[in-house]
Amino acid sequence: MSTNAQEEIAAVAARFIVEEGLEYGPAKRRAVRELGLNARSALPSNELIEEAVYEYVSIFCADTQPLELTALRSLAIVWMQRVAEFRPHLSGAVWRGTATRLSDIYIQLFCDDAKSAELHFINQGVRYEVHAVSGFKGETVDALSVRSRCPVLNEEIGVHFMVYDYDDLRGALQPDAKGRAWRGDTEAVRRLVDSPDGTKQL
Repeated sequence: MSTNAQEEIAAVAARFIVEEGLEYGPAKRRAVRELGLNARSALPSNELIEEAVYEYVSIFCADTQPLELTALRSLAIVWMQRVAEFRPHLSGAVWRGTATRLSDIYIQLFCDDAKSAELHFINQGVRYEVHAVSGFKGETVDALSVRSRCPVLNEEIGVHFMVYDYDDLRGALQPDAKGRAWRGDTEAVRRLVDSPDGTKQL
C-alpha cells in the first residue's frame, strides 16, 4: 500500500479516535472500511496514527482539548498517588498529549508481586474489574479497571491499571524513535500539568 493511502487511513482513524474515543486498533480497521479499502490492507503504524491525531486535535479541538487534557492528567495524578507503592507510570493518550474528554486513562504498575495491586484495591474498598490485555512487549497482562468521576469535565472516566513485573520497568523507560518518552512517573505528569506548555506534544 502506498504511503498516501496509509496517511489517508491515519487521517480518518484520527477522527474516530478524537470524536468517538475509539482505540487505535478499532479506529484503523473502521477507517479501512470507511474508505472502501481491502480488509487486508496494510495498516499505518501507531506512530503515524498518533501524528494524525495531533494534527486533528490542533485543527478541530484547539479551544477545548488543552483543558480536557489537563483535567485528565490531574485525575491520573490522584490515582497514581493512591498506588504510589507500585511505581505507577502514566501512558497512552493522556501522557502523550492527544487525549480528549472521551479518552480513558492508562496507568502501568510495576509490582514485585502481580497480585499485590489487586489486594491493595480490595483493602482500599475500590471496585474494579479484571481483564487481560496486550502489554507493551506484546505479552498478556492483567488490567484492573475502575470508573472515576472527573469533576472538571463532569464525566465518568475509565482508569485502567496494567500490572507488570518490577523487572519490566527498565525496558519501559526506553524512548520512541524521536526520543520522546512512552510513559512518565507521577512527578513527570505533575510537571506537565504545572507547565504552561504541558498540553503540547512531548
